[in-house]
Amino acid sequence: MYTFDASISSAVGTEDGRGGARGPLSPTDLELMQRYWHAANYLTVAQIYLQENPLLREPLRPEHVKPRLLGHWGTSPGLNLVYVHLNRLIRMRDADVIYLAGPGHGGPALVGNAYLEGTYSEVYPEVSQDVAGLRALCRRFSTPGGIPSHVSVQTPGSIHEGGELGYVLSHAFGAAFDNPDLLVAAVVGDGEAESGPLAGAWRSSAFLNPVRDGAVLPILHLNGYKISGPAVLARESDEDVAAFLQGNGYDAHFVEGDDPARVHQAFAATLDWCHDRIRAIQQEARTDGVVDRQRWPAIVLRTPKGWTGPKEVGGLPVEGTFRSHQVPMSATRTDPEQLAQLETWLRSYRPEELFDDDGRFVSDLAALAPTGNRRMSANPHANGGTVLVDLDLPDFRDYAVEVDRPAVVRRESTRQLGKLLRDLYVRTAGSANFRLFCPDETNSNRLGNVFEVTDRCLVARTLDIDDHLSPDGRVMEVLSEHLCEGWLEGYTLTGRHGLFATYEAFAMVSASMTVQHTKWLQEARNLPWRAPVASLNILLTSTCWRNDHNGFSHQGPGLIDVMLSKRGTVTRIYLPPDANCLLSVADHCLRSRDYVNLIVIDKQPQLQFLDLETAIAHCANGASIWHRASSDDGGEPDVVLGCAGDIPTQETVAAAWYLRQIAPDLKVRVVNVVDLMRLFPVRYHPHGTTEDQFVELFTADKPVIFAFHGYQRAMHEIVHGHPDVDRIHVRGFNEQGTTTTPFQMVVLNEMSRFHLAAEAIRRVPRLGDRAPALVVECEARIAEANAYAHEHFEDQPEIRDWVWTD
Repeated sequence: MYTFDASISSAVGTEDGRGGARGPLSPTDLELMQRYWHAANYLTVAQIYLQENPLLREPLRPEHVKPRLLGHWGTSPGLNLVYVHLNRLIRMRDADVIYLAGPGHGGPALVGNAYLEGTYSEVYPEVSQDVAGLRALCRRFSTPGGIPSHVSVQTPGSIHEGGELGYVLSHAFGAAFDNPDLLVAAVVGDGEAESGPLAGAWRSSAFLNPVRDGAVLPILHLNGYKISGPAVLARESDEDVAAFLQGNGYDAHFVEGDDPARVHQAFAATLDWCHDRIRAIQQEARTDGVVDRQRWPAIVLRTPKGWTGPKEVGGLPVEGTFRSHQVPMSATRTDPEQLAQLETWLRSYRPEELFDDDGRFVSDLAALAPTGNRRMSANPHANGGTVLVDLDLPDFRDYAVEVDRPAVVRRESTRQLGKLLRDLYVRTAGSANFRLFCPDETNSNRLGNVFEVTDRCLVARTLDIDDHLSPDGRVMEVLSEHLCEGWLEGYTLTGRHGLFATYEAFAMVSASMTVQHTKWLQEARNLPWRAPVASLNILLTSTCWRNDHNGFSHQGPGLIDVMLSKRGTVTRIYLPPDANCLLSVADHCLRSRDYVNLIVIDKQPQLQFLDLETAIAHCANGASIWHRASSDDGGEPDVVLGCAGDIPTQETVAAAWYLRQIAPDLKVRVVNVVDLMRLFPVRYHPHGTTEDQFVELFTADKPVIFAFHGYQRAMHEIVHGHPDVDRIHVRGFNEQGTTTTPFQMVVLNEMSRFHLAAEAIRRVPRLGDRAPALVVECEARIAEANAYAHEHFEDQPEIRDWVWTD
C-alpha cells in the first residue's frame, strides 16, 4: 500500500503486479475519478478557448474559437485534481468543506467544477445542464458582460477571489475561526507563496484552537513556475520545503508525479491521512482541552504546470514550463496547426464519454459529487449571509459620556467603545460570532476593557508574566495588518461579525486588501443569490494629528483617500468628533450589512462636544449646524467654519471661540460633519446632500473655511458639483509632521485655531480695514505658541487646557 514517513510523511505508490499504482482507490473508483478530472479539465480548456461547438460535435473551425483568448490554464489541472479528491472525502466522511483557490486565475477550474456539481445551473438557470448551457458557460467566461477569469464573487462556493495574491491562508483561517466542524482546503500557489502576506499567514496556525475552531488544510501546489520564471519554493528540495513548513507549525505530506493514476492514488491516501489526523487533533483537544500546540498537516503537491495540456507548441516545450501559465496557444484562429493541436488537446479528454447526447454530465460521473449543501459550490459557509445571525449588541446608550456643557469635559473616546465591546463579548459568548482583530495594540487603542472578560488568543505555551493570554482568548492580536484584515474578511464572509482596529497610518499596509474586499461587496450586490454579509468595520485610531510623540512615519490619513475612490454603494467614512458620536456610529456600523465602514477617531483624551441625544441626532443627519458654537443667532452668517474629524473639530470650535474674543461682531456659523459622504452631491453618493440641503448648511455664497482630518484635495473632490465651491477653503493634513507637540502638529499643517480664524477674517469683506490687524494678532498667537513649545517642549497651558467658556 502506502508508507508514510513520520516526519516528512511522503506518500509513495507501489505496483500492484500489473503495472498499475496501488492505493485506497479501487480500479473502478480510480477510473471514475480520472474521468471526472478529465471533465473538469475539458471544461477549463473549453471556457478559455471556445465560443461555439462546446462538445466538439463537429470538427473544430476557427470561428468556434473566441477572438480574444483570456484565462489561465497552467494552475487549473492541479486545482481540478484537488477538487475531485475533496469531493471524495466529503462523500466518504460526510465532511463539511469549503475550497479556497489561492491561484485566483484558476477561475475556469472552479467554475467548471461548480457546473459539474449542478450548483452553477441552479444559481444561473440560463447556464443549463445541456449543450446550450455548455455553450453559455463558455461564452460567459472572460467576455464582455460575462464573468472574470478569477475565482470571483460570481463563482458559487467562493469567498476568495485570488486576483491579488497572498491572502488565501488569512481568509482560510478567518473562515475556520469559530466554525468547529468546517474544514477549509486552501490551495497555495507557489508564486503566491513568495508574497509577504502569505509568508506571514503561515503563522495563523498559532491562533487556531482545535476545541472551538475548524481546521485549515494548506495544499502548497508546487507546479514550478510563475508567469515567466521559476517559483522559489518549487526549486527547493523536499527536505527544505518540509523544514520550512515544520517551522511554521505543519507536518508536510508530499504527493509528487506526472503519472495521473499514481498521483490520484497518492493524493487520495494522503488526503485521507490528513483528514484523520485533523479529526484526531480536534477530538483530543475537545476531550482533554488544549494541552500543547499541535502540528497540523499540510500537503505539498508537485505536479507539472499545465498538466495534460500540449507538450510543446511551435517547437518550444509548454507542459511543465512557464509557457503553460496562461493560454498555451494564442493563434488558434489564424494558425491551422495550432487549431488542430487545440482540437487534439480537447478530444484527448474524450468529451463524448463525459457528456450524453443532450450535453448532460453522465450519471456515473455526476454521482461522484456530493449532494445539496455538502457540495463545495453550494456550502452555506461560502455564502455567509445565509448563516448570518444578528449581533447581540448591548445598548450603546449605556456607555455614554455625560456632557452638560460642550467642549469642557475630556475623555478617551475609544475607551467608551472598549467598554461596549467588553459587554458584546459577554453577550456573544454562546453564539461565538464576534471577534476583535488588532495588530498588538488593543490596550494602546484604549480598547483594553475587553480583557476583563476575554484574553488574547495564542495556542502556545504561556508564561506567568503573560498578560491575558490563552488559547481560549477571543481578541486576535498579531503584528500584521494583512493578517488582521484577512482574518476579518474570511470571518465576515462566512457569516460572522467583527472589528479591525489599527493605527491610522499603518492601515495603508492592508489598504489594497480593503480595496479588494470593497470590490467584492460591490459585485455581490449585483447577485441576488449572494445573501448580505456583515460589514467590514475598520476603526482607525492613533491618528495623524495625535502621533506627535511617534513622529512623521506614524502621521498619514491616506486610507480616507483610498476609500473615497470606491463606489458609494459600498463605502462609508465616519469621523465622529467625540465619544457619544463614536458610540452611535459604531452601533450603526456593527448592525449594517455589505459595507466597508471606516471610522476615524483618536484614542487620546479629547474634548467632548455633544450629549447623547444630540449626538444620536447629529449622526443620523450626518452633518449639522452647531448652534452653541455659532454666533449667527440662527440667521445668515458672515462666514462658515466647517469641520470633519476630532482634532479639526476641536480647532474649529476653538477658532469660533477666539473670533468671539477679537471680532465679537463677526457672525460665524459652525458646521460639523460626521458622515463624510454627506458632503457629496446626492447624485454621486446615496448619503449625499441635495443642493438645498447643502445651502442650508453652508449658505449659498458665504465663504467656508473647512478644517478636515485628511488631505485637502479629498475635500475638494467631495464637494465638487455643489454651488459655488470655489468659496470653500480647506485646511487639512499636508504632509507636514515630526516628533513635536499636539498643537505644533496643527500649526505645521496650518490648521490651528489661529490659522482658521485668520483665514475667516481674510474672507469676510465687511471687516475691511480691520482685517489686517486682526490677522496680525492671529499670526502673533501662532508665533507665541511656537516659541513656547520650542522653549518648554510642551504647549502653552491656555492652548493645552483650553475649554469653551461663554
